[in-house]
Formats: sequence, C-alpha cells, structure tokens
Amino acid sequence: MARFSTQAAMFVKLIVLVSLLFMISAAECRQIGIGFRDGKSTAECDSVYGAEDGNTCESVAQKFKLTLEFFTSINPNLNCDDIFVGQWLCIDGTA
Repeated sequence: MARFSTQAAMFVKLIVLVSLLFMISAAECRQIGIGFRDGKSTAECDSVYGAEDGNTCESVAQKFKLTLEFFTSINPNLNCDDIFVGQWLCIDGTA
C-alpha cells in the first residue's frame, strides 16, 4: 500500500511540474508577442477624454479635430451607438 501512494505522489508532482512549465511557456509567448496573436497591431492610447451627456463618436471626433476613421481606429472596441457618460474615449494615440 505504501508503494502505491509513493507512485501516486510522484505522478501528481509530475503533473504539477508539467502544468507549471506550460503556464510559463504560454506567458512568455504572450510577453514577446508570438503565438496567440492574429498579426494585427493593437491600438495604443496617449490621451483620453471622459464622455459627456449627448456625446457621439462624430461629436467627439469633431471636438478634437480627428477624422471619424482615425477616432474609431484608436477606439477599436467602441460601440458608437452606446456611449455612456464617463466612458473613457481615446483621443490621441496610434492605431
């Protein structure tokens, strides 16, 4: 009986070690930008604006003298039909 529990303990340790190595490997791939990306660059924001009542994508872009195309490219996940008061909107950055 003691032999079985020693083998089981070794098996559990092996599984934990392999899992840990897999997590480290996955984290390193994300950090250096390989593996889990689809090749598209992500937008980087340098300046933000807190949305006010009545703001639309068009009105914010116009207020900060941006084209609507550039504004939406630096706010890639923005739903222009559902902007809420206080929502952070990127007004300067790279697409």
